[in-house]
Amino acid sequence: MDYGELNGHSVGTLMKEAVRRAIVAIRGERFTFEATAKSIRDDGGHDFVTTADRAAQAVFVELLREWFPSYGIVAEEDALAVPCTHPTHDLWFTVDPLDGTKAFIRRQSHGIGTMIALVCDGVVQGACVGDVMTQEVYATRPGSGGAHRISEFGFAEKLRIDPTRPLSAQWLLLRDRVQRHSALVRGLADEERGLFASVETSSGSIGIAMARLWKGEIGAIVLGPIPLATPWDIYPIVALCDRMGFVFRAVTAAGALEPWVAPVSKSGCQIPTEVLVVHASRLPELEGWLAAHPPGLTGR
Repeated sequence: MDYGELNGHSVGTLMKEAVRRAIVAIRGERFTFEATAKSIRDDGGHDFVTTADRAAQAVFVELLREWFPSYGIVAEEDALAVPCTHPTHDLWFTVDPLDGTKAFIRRQSHGIGTMIALVCDGVVQGACVGDVMTQEVYATRPGSGGAHRISEFGFAEKLRIDPTRPLSAQWLLLRDRVQRHSALVRGLADEERGLFASVETSSGSIGIAMARLWKGEIGAIVLGPIPLATPWDIYPIVALCDRMGFVFRAVTAAGALEPWVAPVSKSGCQIPTEVLVVHASRLPELEGWLAAHPPGLTGR
């Protein structure tokens, strides 16, 4: 029987359901998982994989192969790469089964996620980021003009920026200690002369850290530099940021900010410098601060 063609609504619903089932699989492993080292990073530290990573990836792969048999899949564990066989488009999913594995191993109550994105002909069309601990899902479907926060009970609210809260009343989130950042970022975070009300650092899932930006808990976040941002890490956050009107600004060697767009590739992309992620509506405030604090005055 011919059931007709898929549309953005049905694809988005299935992506959310896949994330929901992956969350269930991960939560089922919280107190019984086993972890093994899978690689050594450039800094000498270890990357780990757990039985929860593998369980969640198995859920994603099984569902995606059943629901979208002609779509490709690029997934983290075992460098899984399923080719696209669609006759007219290059369609593929990115899958990060457990984003924040070290936080999961530490049995944290936060910073643990699972993510999926859909790419069509080099454009990220939709994404879902699931919070394993709260069981919330942040989603934007293909063809949508916005993004939503969906509770564990299925209630959805559209994610919006509060226009009454300037950056000066919000916090800046960093993924590393302030001292390790560029002079420009240190200037933005400076307690006396900086733009933001305060600053904090966060580790764990990049997707869950970005969700704090989408919810309005923070005003901006600094990413990178990252020698290779994997497709399963970068493209889900790119999709949600784009739908909500967030922009990426790279920190230049001269202490300025310039637009940055993530190249789309099945191998991921390089983030060669720090990148500030902020809502486009906040750019006048950011640019005003930069004009009032040229490098010679801030030590940048």
